[in-house]
This record gives sequence, structure tokens and C-alpha cells, in this order.
Amino acid sequence: MKKAAAPTVIASRDYRQFIEDLKARVVSARLSAARAVSRDLILLYWDIGRGIAEKKRTQGWGDAVVEMVAADLRHAFPEIRGFSLANVWRMRQLHTVYSSEAILAQAARESEERPPRHKGSTLRGQVVPKGRVRRLASEGNPILAQAVRELAAAVPWGHHVLLLGRIKSPPALLYYLRATAQFGWSRNVLLNQIKAGTYERAVTEKKTHNFRLALPEYLAEQADEMLKSSYNLEFLGLRRAVKERDLENRLISRLHTFLLELGYGFCFVGRQHRLALGQKEYFIDLLFYHRFLRALVAFELKVGPFEPEYAGKMDFYLNLLNDKERGDGDQPSIGIILCAEKDDVEVEYALRTKKNPIGVAAYQLQSKLPAELKGKLPSAKQLAAVVRAALPEVDSP
Repeated sequence: MKKAAAPTVIASRDYRQFIEDLKARVVSARLSAARAVSRDLILLYWDIGRGIAEKKRTQGWGDAVVEMVAADLRHAFPEIRGFSLANVWRMRQLHTVYSSEAILAQAARESEERPPRHKGSTLRGQVVPKGRVRRLASEGNPILAQAVRELAAAVPWGHHVLLLGRIKSPPALLYYLRATAQFGWSRNVLLNQIKAGTYERAVTEKKTHNFRLALPEYLAEQADEMLKSSYNLEFLGLRRAVKERDLENRLISRLHTFLLELGYGFCFVGRQHRLALGQKEYFIDLLFYHRFLRALVAFELKVGPFEPEYAGKMDFYLNLLNDKERGDGDQPSIGIILCAEKDDVEVEYALRTKKNPIGVAAYQLQSKLPAELKGKLPSAKQLAAVVRAALPEVDSP
């Protein structure tokens, strides 16, 4: 039997696909190996920190033991770079902070409040029946403690250094840990999310969408995580009203920064994406593909407040996307209307009858305070104290 010539095989479509599959397998294996190494490293650092903390508690050793441990480990393992004095202090901090009563109580609280997929409440798969959560946290229950330890192990060391140095609030710390583990944020993305106040916006500002009506429960939860209640577009440097096309041009010129603000997983497809229907054509302002949702995400930009007709137009665009461009294995396309401001009640009514998943978010072009005034004006609490001090005292009856 005559063998095919090598150039013919190399040029064939089957061979190119074969090579692409192999390359994808190699990349996947390398990522898995890297994650395994990172997880083992975090667990090692956790155990070192726990050992130091336990000896200090049971043997009464002082802080000088940290310096001794660092020096002895560096002497025993000179080829390993991770045993600097600063790093060993961070190992102790890693264990102390994530094992603290405050963190475990917050984890228990979130497990109780989060809508469960099964009976009981969960923290990354660990089932904790409702009603027992607070008692279990106060007792240092090993289920919660192990769940937090496993969550920490899913996040690289450099991210922990960043979080432990910047975040003091237990709810915020757990929020950024979960988001990093779930979405695979790089350290730079995590830093940008912290600087943008993503946690504060997530808990103080209401998200408006119809995801739970239009998507299966598991996908609606992921889509809710993807959507922000508002987007900070301060990086555009705009100080006056602009037209929608000007706003779009600015976003495209700063696409990398815009992608960081959107969050991890967004891949840019195109601007003014053309959709044809019969003799007519329509254009979506910005089109993205979300890797983890496996769905097209269409953005419509509005320089004014939200109007109910925007929802109908987006619903129409999503129908076209699903019929004409949704790929095999893709989830339903998602629409996001980005406008200058929104009334949550109006949005709720506008989305109630829409069958496609649509979210509405506001954007801000500059901080609430100019940069030169940040930290220089009194807080509401300080103002209230001044007013109280100025009021005449009233004798109690």
C-alpha cells in the first residue's frame, strides 16, 4: 500500500485539526499541572503558618520564632525562594486570618443566606444544614474550616499576598477569594477589581436583570456573577456629555481597560456587529463572547437614562443572534444595556415579559468626588458629630 507523501498529510485538514487538538491537550495538561503545584504550595504554606501559630499558643513562643523558622528553612532548602522572613510572616497570616472566628462566622452566614441548590446550605460544595450554621461556626466546625482552607488553596500565593495586604473586611475577603477561584482572575485583574470597588458595588447596588426568568438556575447564577450593577468608565477621561458613537469609539480605543472593568472571561468579537434579516440589516454596538458562560454577550450603549423600548430592541437582537450566530454547544445569548442611569422599578417592568436574558447596568464617567478632593472632605459621620455638638443641650424631664 502506497503511503501518502508527508507534505500532503501536513497540508490536509484532518492533520491540522489533529495538531490543534494535541496543542489544546498540552495546554490543558500544563494548566492542570500548574494548578496542582499552586494548590500544594498553598497547603504547605498553610501548614507552616498553622504550625507556628500552634507553637506560639501552646508553647508560649514569641514572635522571634518566625525569624528563626525562616532562617532554618532557607538554610535547609537554599534552592527554594519562598522562605524569606516576609513570606513566612505571610504564611502565619494566611492561616491566622482564614481560620479566624470572623472569617468562619462570615462563611457560615453566607452559607445560610445563599439560596441552596440542595437541601441545606453550602460553601463550595460543603453541605451545612440551616439552623446549625451559626453554632457550627462558633464551635470552629471542621466542615467550614476545611471549606475555607480548600477555597484558599484554589487561589495562587501572589493573590493571597495582595488580598491580605489590602482587604481587612471578612465579607470582602471571601468575595474576592471566591471570584478569583471561580473566574481565574490574574493578579492584575484582581488588583483592578479591588481598585474599582467591585465588592462594594456588588453588595450596595442592586443588579437589574431577568436572568432567573430566562435561564436555567445554574446558568442564571453564573450570569448574575458576570453582570455588574454599574460600570466605572472613568478611564475614558470624559468630562462632558457625548454621543453614543463617541462613547463607543472611546471604549474601543481603551478596549484592554474596558475588558478589565467587565471582568475575566470576556472576549471581544466586534463593534457595530451586523445582523441581517431579509432586506434589512441591524447593528449591535459591541459584541463579546464569554468563555465561562459559553455565550455571546451583546452590549447596547445609551448616553441617556434607560427607556423601556431599549429592552424590546435588545430582545429582538438576541433572537437574531440565537438564530443566526449561536454556535453548537453555546448557551443562549445575553444582552446588557449600558446606560447613564436607570430606575430599577421601570427596568423590572420592562424586562418582565422578555424571554431572552437581559441585564441593565448604569455607568459612571467620573468618581463621585474629584481626585483632588478625595480624603479632604468630612464624612457624613463627622458632619453629624459637628451638628450635634453645635445644638443646645436639652434637659431631660
